[in-house]
Amino acid sequence: MSKKPQKQRGLGRGLSALMADVTEDTGVRSDATPARPDLLVPIEKVAANPDQPRRSFDKDQLADLSASIVEKGIIQPLIVRARPGHAGEYEIVAGERRWRAAQMAKLHEIPVLVREFTDTEVLEVAIIENIQRADLNPVDEAAGYNQLMEKFGHTQDKLSQVLGKSRSYIANSVRLLTLPAEVQVYLRDGKLSAGHARALITADDPVGLARLVIQKNLSVRETEKLVKSSAESAGANTRKPAKTALKPAKDADTKALEGDLSANLRMKVSVDHKAGTEGGQMTIKYNSLDELDDLCRLLSVSR
Repeated sequence: MSKKPQKQRGLGRGLSALMADVTEDTGVRSDATPARPDLLVPIEKVAANPDQPRRSFDKDQLADLSASIVEKGIIQPLIVRARPGHAGEYEIVAGERRWRAAQMAKLHEIPVLVREFTDTEVLEVAIIENIQRADLNPVDEAAGYNQLMEKFGHTQDKLSQVLGKSRSYIANSVRLLTLPAEVQVYLRDGKLSAGHARALITADDPVGLARLVIQKNLSVRETEKLVKSSAESAGANTRKPAKTALKPAKDADTKALEGDLSANLRMKVSVDHKAGTEGGQMTIKYNSLDELDDLCRLLSVSR
C-alpha cells in the first residue's frame, strides 16, 4: 500500500456530488485525465458490493478489458469504502467490472479511491454508474431512473440537470415501465427498440401488437401507424354516437399530465376534463392484481 488516503468528504452528499464521484471513477471528464489513486490495495482485500443492482457481466467484454489491463494496467481507480465488519478490507462502490477483469489478468494490487459512503449512498452510486453504461438496455435504464426517483426522492428535473439528459427523455424512458411484462421482455432482449415500445404505450393491446411488430419486422413509423389504425378500428367497432366521435382532442397540458401520472404510477392514466365545468374523471388502468394492490397501498397512504 503506497499512499495515505485523502481527506474524506462529509456524508449526506447530494446527487451532484455522487455523480461527480462516478465521473471521477469512470474518467468521463473534460480533461480526460485519470484520477490519482489513494491506495494500492491487494486484490484479495477488495470485495464486491453484495447489493450491486447489475448482476450480469458480458464474458467477452470482460476478456477484452482483462487483455487491456494486462497491457496498460488499470487506468482509472475503483471507488471503494471500508468493508463493514472486515478491518483492513474494502467494498467496491463503483468499478466492479475492472475488479473482475483484474482478477482474470491475475493482478496482485489494484488502485482505489477511498470514500465514506452510507449503505444508501452505495446503492445510489451503483444505480448512477449503471445508468451511465452505454450497453444498458432501455428497461433497466428506465428502472434506474425510477429507483432514483422512488427510493431517493429525486425529481425528473434534477435527474435531467445532473445526468445530462432532457426531462422529456427521462419521462419517456420511465413510461416504458407502464408496458406489460411481456413487452418489457421483448424490449430488454432487443426484439423491440425504445421507439417501438413508446409507440405501444397508448395501445389497447400492446402485447398483441408487439408480437405483430416482431413477426413482421415493422419499423417504428410502421408501428405508430399500426397503433393508430388499431385504435381507429376499435373506435369504429364501438359504434358510439356521432357527438362522441366529434369529442375535441386533449390539449398538450392534459396529455403531459397523463404522461407524468402514468410515469409516477407505472400504470396507464387517462384524464378526461368536462369542458365548461370544473369536473371530469381520471381512469387508471392496471394490468395485474399486484398492480392493483400497489395502487391501493398508494391511495391508503395518502389518506
